[in-house]
Amino acid sequence: MGKPTVVFSRFTRAVFFIPTPLLQLPPSLPAADLLKVASRRLPLATKTNPMSTMAADEEYVGTVKRQLANIFEVSLKETVPDEPDIEPLIAACTARFGDYQCNNAMGLWSKIKGKQTTFKGPPSVGQAIMKNLPSSEMIECCNVAGPGFVNVVLSKIWIAQNIQHMLINGIDTWAPRLPFKRAVVDFSSPNIAKEMHVGNLRSTIIGDTLARMLEFSHVEVIRRNHVGDWGTQFGMLIEYLFEKFPNWEDVAEAAIGDLQAFYKASKQRFDSDPVFKERAQQAVVRLQGGESKYRKAWAQICEISRNEFQKVYERLGVHLEEKGESFYNPFIPGVLEELSNKGLIEESEGARVIMVEGVNIPLIVVKSDGGYNYASTDLAALWYRLNKEKAEWIIYLTDVGQAPHFAMIFNAAKRAGWLPADDTLYPRTTHVGFGHVLGDDGKRFRTRSSEVVRLVDLLDEAKSRSKTALLERETARNWPEEEVEKTAEAVGYGAVKYADLKNNRLTNYTFNFDQMLNDKGNTAVYLLYAHARICSIIRKSGKDVEEIKKIGKVVLDHPDERALGIHLLQFSEVFEEACNNFLPNVLCEYLYNLSEIFTKKFYSNCQVVGSPEETSRLLLCEATATVMRKCFYLLGVVPVYKI
Repeated sequence: MGKPTVVFSRFTRAVFFIPTPLLQLPPSLPAADLLKVASRRLPLATKTNPMSTMAADEEYVGTVKRQLANIFEVSLKETVPDEPDIEPLIAACTARFGDYQCNNAMGLWSKIKGKQTTFKGPPSVGQAIMKNLPSSEMIECCNVAGPGFVNVVLSKIWIAQNIQHMLINGIDTWAPRLPFKRAVVDFSSPNIAKEMHVGNLRSTIIGDTLARMLEFSHVEVIRRNHVGDWGTQFGMLIEYLFEKFPNWEDVAEAAIGDLQAFYKASKQRFDSDPVFKERAQQAVVRLQGGESKYRKAWAQICEISRNEFQKVYERLGVHLEEKGESFYNPFIPGVLEELSNKGLIEESEGARVIMVEGVNIPLIVVKSDGGYNYASTDLAALWYRLNKEKAEWIIYLTDVGQAPHFAMIFNAAKRAGWLPADDTLYPRTTHVGFGHVLGDDGKRFRTRSSEVVRLVDLLDEAKSRSKTALLERETARNWPEEEVEKTAEAVGYGAVKYADLKNNRLTNYTFNFDQMLNDKGNTAVYLLYAHARICSIIRKSGKDVEEIKKIGKVVLDHPDERALGIHLLQFSEVFEEACNNFLPNVLCEYLYNLSEIFTKKFYSNCQVVGSPEETSRLLLCEATATVMRKCFYLLGVVPVYKI
């Protein structure tokens, strides 16, 4: 039922099931009237940075980088008043000269060097920029280096105050505010009657993380599961159900057994028996015509699939709302009528198609036999999301191979006037692609018998290995069984997720249990254990952290305290970068670096319990644990508090 691409198909999708009325027949309204139900279109927004903050919420004042940009903007206007609209170029420093730097001097010099000016080169421009900076409590000092780079050293008092503010008021105060309010994230989406396998893993994990990121940024996210629950293969499945189980209405899920095996057996029957094939083709017509018996059988097969999908979603902690292909089927005629009336659809070799400029193959929206296809459904789904659900941003998670298909869908929507031609305006659509999961042999990850790996089996294996490693630790041997089970799940499932998310989504990655369950290096196991150690430090102090937050004060006198403080404060801008580019690996890298700075710098060189600075350092421990937990949540990883 998937699009004709390899393992990672758009319709290798799935569902945390919020029930839809599967037995309802298509609406009886005419196609054109169906579209009128949701005819009000979203206004096109003005051009804006996709992740810019919203001034409406005064609590969030922006990332460190943005706050510095505001200060340098004042200086730039004073320094070069005749050069309008100069954007401050602020970057974090990696050198010893400062924490951040303004990099405008060289660019400005290239603009003004031929004009009457008192400046003698980039360094003098940099000096002027520094001199014209307004006073600010966030800047301790500045210096100019090289060709005019203005290096900024942040005030350690200001850093400490911001950390303390977060501890008291919550890390949500560090969440960016985005210039849109509602988004659809279309992810996971397996095929009905096919069990979820490793090919579904990346869409599910990455999609869930992107949804969590947007939700953290105060966006209402519709977590859409566009399951493949409609099409010609259902005739084959229904007829096989009737044949194998004459009393099919009373058949329990256990009787059908392995759904994948049931699908294979029906497909083999379809391919080898012309009489069965003809019955299956007639069954499709009856199903799509709304015949009660066939609808009921279809619904039964769908429900069995959902129960299998749910086992995966429960393990992964992923929540989705299902609207499968069948949901949009009644809207297709009206959508195609609208596109045809706008002159987008033309005849080609008996089919109806939309021509896309620069693409040799047209977008087929009605097949030569009069049937609909994935393009028809995707256009209807896009129309529905824009007009009925009022989505401002629609994000599709599939493998990179389907990028051309979605580019053609988006192109058609722009020509129809559903989307603005400028991709920086709203409403907008984005295809977020990802690479493949490989085995140790560098080929698609499969079992030794060349079967796709069932996702339930893979996750159970991760938990089992995690439990074995956990029980090898002397401290865990006396834990209650329930605690062992929960910790093994958190570590095992978290390891699978993190091993995927830490890679750039566009690349392939090799699935290896030994690497992902290693307690050293950039793995979920190492990070979860690091978090547990921080919690242990706080417990050993015997102090109530909530009380310390009220009376204590963060002080950053030691260089490693300050280094930890700056990294904590950079969470917001790193998160914004990850969200802006749909790259969870950026957040993973930040989380790993935070753990390394805490462990190898702060904790190694700054005694916590029993030191004169105990109160402040306990607050830094709590701040680190708070940021780590938020990162874990965004990545869909459940934290552990002891190990």
